[in-house]
Amino acid sequence: MAAARRTRIRIVIADTGALTTGIALAILFLLPLLWAGYSSLSGPRATGDGAGLGTENYQRLFSYGEGLFVYVANSVAVSLMTVVGTVVVSVLAGYAIARFRFPGRNLLFLGTLAIMMVPYPTILIPLYVLLSRAGLQNSLVGLALVLIMFQLPFSLFMMRNSFEAVPREFDEAALVDGAGVPRTLWSVLLPAVTPGVITVALFAFLNSWNEFIAPLMLVTDGSRYTLPVALAAMRSGNFGAVDFGALQSGVVVSAVPCMILFVLLQRNYVRGFASGALKG
Repeated sequence: MAAARRTRIRIVIADTGALTTGIALAILFLLPLLWAGYSSLSGPRATGDGAGLGTENYQRLFSYGEGLFVYVANSVAVSLMTVVGTVVVSVLAGYAIARFRFPGRNLLFLGTLAIMMVPYPTILIPLYVLLSRAGLQNSLVGLALVLIMFQLPFSLFMMRNSFEAVPREFDEAALVDGAGVPRTLWSVLLPAVTPGVITVALFAFLNSWNEFIAPLMLVTDGSRYTLPVALAAMRSGNFGAVDFGALQSGVVVSAVPCMILFVLLQRNYVRGFASGALKG
């Protein structure tokens, strides 16, 4: 009886410690976001005469340059094109490498992974020249093509391992039923690797949404700036004057879509990593 009581006490202490640690870590991670939200609402009224919170920062942010909606629309367009291109290419390539035997298969896969070792800012100049010759410099489509290329090594790794985790009996059963390769991929295998596809799409969106260096170097037309580049231009200010309040408002606007997507897709994200990244 006494031993069981001591065991229950140890369990309660352990649960309390885990809960306390979790709450402390959550506060630690949320504190910068909460501070950014508060600062975005702390306009001149709050910082000057202490009259309280206001929306002046957001008003200045939405009226900056071409208008905030233009920059957000550019970021959304580039991110969606990057997500679609990355998912299509990585699914087809991952399926081919995982399911078919052809000369150089492993070399192709390892070569793609080796690209991750190359710091991508070092290849931006050659990419700039290629886009210029193709007539895609200063184009959102050209920028999306570059971002798709940046996403492919990790995405191919994820999709190849996700397909490897699916038993080959699925393919054999589909073949017995008369399904060809496209039908097997679309109707049988793709539903089984959906968490991996969502993980790839989520990473592609977050990385392209937050990408700064590539849009800064490849897009010089102010009307085609993405949101991070527009915020950097705002940070430069006029004659060294930096509008920190409007910048904090931009940080909040930039972070909200990422947070919503992560909350909605977190279960698939974890399952995708379990079936893809942890295998192989």
